[in-house]
Amino acid sequence: MTGNSDIERKILAGVDRPLRIGTRQSPLAMVQAEMAASAILSAHGWRPDQVELVPMIATGDKIQDRALAEVGGKALWTKELDRALFEGDIDCAVHSMKDVETVRPDAFTIAAIMARADTHDRLVGADSIDDLPEGAIVGTASPRRKAQLLRQRSDLDIRLIRGNVQTRLQKIADGEYAATLLAAAGLDRLGMDDIGTQIPQDVMLPAPAQGAVGIETLTDSNHMRRLLREISCSKTSRAVTAERIFLKELTADCHSPVAAHANMEGLTIYLRAEILLPDGSQCISGTSEFEAGDVSGPTRLARKLLGQASAELKAVFGR
Repeated sequence: MTGNSDIERKILAGVDRPLRIGTRQSPLAMVQAEMAASAILSAHGWRPDQVELVPMIATGDKIQDRALAEVGGKALWTKELDRALFEGDIDCAVHSMKDVETVRPDAFTIAAIMARADTHDRLVGADSIDDLPEGAIVGTASPRRKAQLLRQRSDLDIRLIRGNVQTRLQKIADGEYAATLLAAAGLDRLGMDDIGTQIPQDVMLPAPAQGAVGIETLTDSNHMRRLLREISCSKTSRAVTAERIFLKELTADCHSPVAAHANMEGLTIYLRAEILLPDGSQCISGTSEFEAGDVSGPTRLARKLLGQASAELKAVFGR
């Protein structure tokens, strides 16, 4: 169903007002929300005034001096948007999928996952990990990146760095850190595609769902689910779902160094994954291929990796 009529808009959105899209108000989150809004307008032939962005500050954006794993985990990125969605202040919420908890309340549904961007990490501050000076201070808030860095260079001094992309880049420019790692997708979306050096995935496999943007709505809102389905990328959605099923089977949390990346070719999903000790001293990796509809495929790989892990590594995943 496409067109510009008010009647059609009411049928699609179920409301006689602009469609309200909730988002964090960080620069990257706003760009991603604008991407979602543009996709909705294009898919349904709407006018620009038929969508409205509703920015809000997430708790995760307010806390700058501690790792989120210490104060609430990924829920600190989503809880304000969850409240607004549940209370009807917004109709849908835009998320970076790698920041969304693996287990979500039944009241919410990821109704669309947009086409994925570059999934690599980029190193800012040096041309390569090997080029970093002995004992260099590298900033990251990611247990995965920390473990992967220490696996390559156990001499590095890995310290917490928080803040949005611009804040982190300024800390590198000021010499507070020798280097940091950022997602290529975020840099590209901010028009910073010339920033940093791409790290090969055989050196740093990305976080599950890295580079993917999801749009969430109420599970019982059939009209919103139908509306958002039009902007969902089936290939990306299936790959990201496989990565998140893998993560769920591990019972991983924000403390758990884990990486996973799925590619879909034809009707087959190829999944690569690894689990690590926080200090990088042990890494168990593996691959699996399965049909796109086989939800047990990612589960099998997770169990295989855990089966090969030491007791110490299993304990990182609550086993």
